[in-house]
Amino acid sequence: MLEVNMSERLDDLFFLNEDKKLIEQLKIMKQMKETKENLAKVSGIKNELILEKLVALNVRPETLASLSLVPLVEVAWADGAVDEREAKAVLASAEKMGFLKGRADYEILLNWMNHRPSDELLDAWIHYIQGLCEELSDEERSELKKDLIENARNIANASGGFLGLGNKVSESEAAILEKLEKAFD
Repeated sequence: MLEVNMSERLDDLFFLNEDKKLIEQLKIMKQMKETKENLAKVSGIKNELILEKLVALNVRPETLASLSLVPLVEVAWADGAVDEREAKAVLASAEKMGFLKGRADYEILLNWMNHRPSDELLDAWIHYIQGLCEELSDEERSELKKDLIENARNIANASGGFLGLGNKVSESEAAILEKLEKAFD
């Protein structure tokens, strides 16, 4: 009798643990679905694969607006460090775009300016742009690309060449600019 009770208890514990795991997985799946739906609402992106990729890259609806700053940050970090002129240019561009001091998105930007973001951030931006471009007309996509590349090029030009002379855009900055442009194709 004792042996049967012990066996039943072990079975109960096993299934209790399995139930907890399943419940946790269901919660995670529900959160992912809600995040995907909210990203779709905020971004206008309808492509399920793009939305799933953004969720997998941990892009949250509340930080989606910050993705528009990624090209500026990537160009600023292209040479391995952000100099003072680049930092000022990035912050000035961000303020023109509506990112104001004291708000969460501005704080995210400051963090990116002080600590180089991982390569996953640029990947998230590329997926975001690709999804967004699917929803834009050719004219809208062209205008977005023109504005974005112009802003990014301004950051590349901010640090200037050696003593302000020569080519203002370094090879590494040019490579990032090219990568940004290709995201629109």
